[in-house]
Amino acid sequence: MADADPIYRTDALIAEDIEAYLETHRRKSMLRFITCGSVDDGKSTLIGRLLYDSKMIFEDQLASLEADSKRFGTQGGEIDFALLVDGLAAEREQGITIDVAYRFFATEKRKFIVADTPGHEQYTRNMVTGASTADLAVILIDARKGVLTQTRRHSYLAHLIGIRNIVLAVNKMDLVDYDEAPFDEIVADYRAFAKSIGIERFTAIPLSGLAGDNIAERSERTPWYDGPALIEHLETVELPRLDDQAKPFRMPVQMVSRPDLDFRGFAGQIASGVVRPGDAIRVLPSGKTSTIARIVTMDGDLEEAVAGQSVTLTFADEIDCSRGDVIAAADDPPQAADQFEATIVWMGDQPMVPGRGYWLKLGTRTVSATVQAPKYQIDVNDMTKLAARTLELNAIGVAEVITGSELVFEPYKSEDGSPNAPLGGFILIDKMTNATVGAGMLNFALRRALNIHRQDTIVTRDGRAAMKHQRAAVLWFTGLSGSGKSTIANLVEQRLAARGHHSFLLDGDNVRHGLNKDLGFTDTDRIENIRRVGEVSRLMTDAGLIVLTAFISPFRAERELVRSMMEPGEFVEIFVDTPLEVAEERDVKGLYKKARSGKLANFTGIDSPYERPENPEIHIDTTKISPEDAADLIVDRVAGGWAYAI
Repeated sequence: MADADPIYRTDALIAEDIEAYLETHRRKSMLRFITCGSVDDGKSTLIGRLLYDSKMIFEDQLASLEADSKRFGTQGGEIDFALLVDGLAAEREQGITIDVAYRFFATEKRKFIVADTPGHEQYTRNMVTGASTADLAVILIDARKGVLTQTRRHSYLAHLIGIRNIVLAVNKMDLVDYDEAPFDEIVADYRAFAKSIGIERFTAIPLSGLAGDNIAERSERTPWYDGPALIEHLETVELPRLDDQAKPFRMPVQMVSRPDLDFRGFAGQIASGVVRPGDAIRVLPSGKTSTIARIVTMDGDLEEAVAGQSVTLTFADEIDCSRGDVIAAADDPPQAADQFEATIVWMGDQPMVPGRGYWLKLGTRTVSATVQAPKYQIDVNDMTKLAARTLELNAIGVAEVITGSELVFEPYKSEDGSPNAPLGGFILIDKMTNATVGAGMLNFALRRALNIHRQDTIVTRDGRAAMKHQRAAVLWFTGLSGSGKSTIANLVEQRLAARGHHSFLLDGDNVRHGLNKDLGFTDTDRIENIRRVGEVSRLMTDAGLIVLTAFISPFRAERELVRSMMEPGEFVEIFVDTPLEVAEERDVKGLYKKARSGKLANFTGIDSPYERPENPEIHIDTTKISPEDAADLIVDRVAGGWAYAI
């Protein structure tokens, strides 16, 4: 192919003088865009064609492409441009894109980074990943098939994320003989859908990724089309990042730089606005104010820094500022809250569990958070709002999110429609697996979060504990029903009372007669049960008490949620380990018998899982130790930490 096509030449400057090549591209603007749409719409082929037409394929790559095309290609031995980006073995075997592939190319006017995103519904989450940093979306449609469900889903997601530049690429025009009628019909259908979801404008281009029509230049095969070729449009489209400079100054702190005793700077990437030495700033959420002393970079100090630049700022005053804080313009700071309404795209294989604790990462800040049952789920086909109790893979819904501490944020969509991604977009992370299970956009803070502020008290929790000559603690007994949790907890409290300690025992059955009488035994209700108990335990530790809880608490995530509510070292997990067969033999309450007969659903250990603690502070094997000895062991193990040092 290389010999047969003498026109194809890569930029010789790359090989002759790489530094000169880089210098020619250094000052060019950069456009990040994605290709998305349904399966087999030709996304990978289009990107391969863009790389080919922009002369970004080298001789060895071209030779490898020719060989791979004969082995894996779908074009009868001819060059299959899709193989340039479908690099995974599974992708080549199945002929579909699975993961996001990023490719760089450049023209005389602009640099580009394109993300090839999968069209298969199963991998929609990967499309969201690629779209999160894109300035433009190329939505491909097979000219033979028209607008499909996945086309609608990807369009809605692109709009939801805040991509305002949309290109409707009607691909495979060669398979409909370059007929104008299918193109016009598809554009009309898409325009009606786009209007329903809020897309005000888009650019429609008929093209053939395989044949190269209307990609690098206008094609003679579509004389009825008078718009730009794809590359021409990509070179001239306005970059939305310039809008960020007009917004108020914001910079999430990524790292505190302290190379020596004489320097303390705060490093991060400017999310929006402009900053100069002497500008008044406010550090949030503390609210402390100062002025900018220096803007430090590797190349020296700057007189001005703008959105998108990574810099280190120093202050004129020594004020507290750490990773996760936000440095903002003093006269126009963002909000801070701990309760929000958010739009969530669920990306986990397992459905979302309302009330379960997840890690929420917003900018450089990571906090514990719970997601409530969705207000509604969005049907991407007609934008109707559907009732939902949870969110499953690829579902899009609106729900309330409650965080463990205040977050500095801005609504994801600004007044002009542009996204505030750094302070408005977040991800949800499973606490057990550390897998990203959701992506979300903060819509607004709940009014109750803005109207309610934590009131500091004169008598502190340490002061209350000191009056009782002890330190506050939570002894969290967990184990199967019938393991002996309540028995051992009662004995421990008895020994604490004998030593003069102030304690309170929260027993699972007793709590369900009052505080949690409205809850059942589904996984969601169990999670809410533990959350409420955790909040009560936290209040009791604020009172300086030693709290004992005897709950099955079957899920690790909820036990860790309660741990995160407490001060470091206050939460002591005690695993009362009893084999299931032993617990069934005891069956003091007759619950196992009912569960085995099918009269009691969602019973832990039978038809509902119990997740054993992985690293409990204390492990009690009830087959080897009596309840009395277990109680003595627990008190002896941790009693030293309860004695308050006066």
